[in-house]
Amino acid sequence: MPNANEDNPRALSQAQQRAVSELLRVSPVADDLARRFQETGFSLALVGGSVRDALLGRLGNDLDFTTDARPEDVLKIVRPWADAVWEVGIAFGTVGCQKDARVDGAEQRFQVEVTTYRSEAYDRTSRKPEVSYGDSIEEDLVRRDFTVNAMAVALPEKEFIDPHSGLDDLAERVLRTPGTPEESFSDDPLRMMRAARFAAQLDFEVAPEVVAAMKAMAGRIEIVSAERVRDELNKLILSPHPAKGLALLVDTGLADHVLPELPALRLERDEHHRHKDVYDHTLIVLEQAMALETDGPDLTLRLAALLHDIGKPKTRRFENDGRVSFHHHEVVGAKMTKKRMTALKYSNELIKDVSRLVELHLRFHGYGTGEWTDSAVRRYVRDAGPLLDRLHKLTRSDCTTRNKRKATALSRAYDGLEERIARLQEQEELDSIRPDLDGNEIMEILDVGPGPAIGKAYKFLLELRLENGPMERDAAVAALKEWWATQEA
Repeated sequence: MPNANEDNPRALSQAQQRAVSELLRVSPVADDLARRFQETGFSLALVGGSVRDALLGRLGNDLDFTTDARPEDVLKIVRPWADAVWEVGIAFGTVGCQKDARVDGAEQRFQVEVTTYRSEAYDRTSRKPEVSYGDSIEEDLVRRDFTVNAMAVALPEKEFIDPHSGLDDLAERVLRTPGTPEESFSDDPLRMMRAARFAAQLDFEVAPEVVAAMKAMAGRIEIVSAERVRDELNKLILSPHPAKGLALLVDTGLADHVLPELPALRLERDEHHRHKDVYDHTLIVLEQAMALETDGPDLTLRLAALLHDIGKPKTRRFENDGRVSFHHHEVVGAKMTKKRMTALKYSNELIKDVSRLVELHLRFHGYGTGEWTDSAVRRYVRDAGPLLDRLHKLTRSDCTTRNKRKATALSRAYDGLEERIARLQEQEELDSIRPDLDGNEIMEILDVGPGPAIGKAYKFLLELRLENGPMERDAAVAALKEWWATQEA
């Protein structure tokens, strides 16, 4: 393991102690696997993010290894050892497996990936990297994305390998590339997005020469598949400091290619908060939404916060009184959200949920100081459906005014709305509002078979339910017959 560096002995000594502790914890798995490789004449080393995280004291049960064994040899070694093996990444030299082991007196599950020493690069016409295998760990480490991910620990002897001073960069909390940034980003342009992601995940700074290369080569991200871009964007958005990574994407021009709606907001002024442009407002809303999360990072909520105002550039109008308006930007934004998320190959369900939140995010502003009727509150709940809790969080997060009196008033008004929703839910089960008569009952009462008329009758009764709350059956039947008489006429 590493010795303390003279320039920063305390930081590196602490990192050394953390790493020893972390590696001892996973030794029952790592050392056992390493001995099996040794017995067949191959070497094995813990590598990349696993070593970085061990040094940061945050190593989990996902372990990354590298080896001189070719994938077919890796399969022969791990199959008798692992509880499950998968070959999804074998075309890129990676074999995955699962191993259950008793560690610190408890059964734990480890996800293991073993990758053959390799080098990979894109050409100008391909969306997939070309993979070639290497013969030395030094050759493997030089092709890694950043120096903090280009460290290894040879097993089982636990020899620390750091040819690119990754430990120094880890202590300085800076992201640099093992070779030149231009070479690294030419090999895989997605590494430019990874720089932003790691800055957001680890709260590291990106070295100036790396930022310069990102700016110069931003257009190269176009060669990367939408799926890989989406996955990297998700990791960034779900990180502890997404605003930092998103700002880097915008400042380097990468966002112009992967999420152009975000930099477009820099030119706009928010009509409620003229001291901020919509871009700054958006990043603040994202951070405020994160502060309201209760069960860990919520991708749906964070995407909605990030995209909630993207309709403003297309709807900006300068009014005669000097104000700037963005009428119906929530409707336009919902359509733009659907289009962008579709292009990034998100799931239909996630697209539907995020675009719905964008569409509904302004609805509360019609509430005022509580003027809504109970029927309006019911419609709010019905329209939000299972997204109601997220809509609460998004709406509260959308208040970024520095005017404390205004912010307090808005918060109090929303408190009042939530209290009314809670009271009505107790009375009426708002989450599952249905008409007081179902389709079969409607057909029986009207003596009509299935068809469009039943759908219209169901809709009429639903509106009646929303307007008046629950009705007795006799009242609902009477109202239905009265409505039906007007339809026949």
